[in-house]
Amino acid sequence: MSSQVRGGTRWKRFALVMVPSVVATAAVGVGLAQGALAASFSVSGQSFKVHADKLVGHDFVQYGSVAAGKDLKGDGAVHAVAVSGFSDATITNMCQSVVTPNLPFGLGNVTLRLNAGTNPKKPVRATNLYLDVAELDADAYFKNIDIGVAAGSVGKPGIQSGTEEAVNPNGFAQRAETAVLKDVKQRAWATTAGTFRLSNLSLRLHSGVKECY
Repeated sequence: MSSQVRGGTRWKRFALVMVPSVVATAAVGVGLAQGALAASFSVSGQSFKVHADKLVGHDFVQYGSVAAGKDLKGDGAVHAVAVSGFSDATITNMCQSVVTPNLPFGLGNVTLRLNAGTNPKKPVRATNLYLDVAELDADAYFKNIDIGVAAGSVGKPGIQSGTEEAVNPNGFAQRAETAVLKDVKQRAWATTAGTFRLSNLSLRLHSGVKECY
């Protein structure tokens, strides 16, 4: 079975759907897994944006969860996320940006911007990729997709970098054999991967707000 979804769906905190970190995404409401933590580490107080021309991933899974950490003032913070996972993925022309606001000494806002995989013949490559996504827009195609499966039946959705998270096994999830996302615009709180190969990597600091989109 295959399913094709046109982008333009913006995820809000409790209505979620998929990737990557970068980036993926079917327009479906994803129930939050009670007590579940998404990333296997405390997330920073800054979300980041990712843009990519194309992401192709295999063994796609997605389920609702919560990313926990602290805000920039050091207070505790939690964020509803759609955790999107792939056994492997290629990402073409990836841009990732994060803005640090109000730096001292008159520096003001500073944007850290990373570009990689700019050559379509040498895309970014990742394995065991998981993304804690807050918002996503893309044109998406899924091959052999199952929507509404129990989270406990999509392999082991709580495994990230060898750390188990407490995802409700009876909560909402979806899975697909292949996911293809084009013109991806994503805001996320965390990304983890077993391996992450960034070809043609370029990292720059820019004065002011100069995000990927």
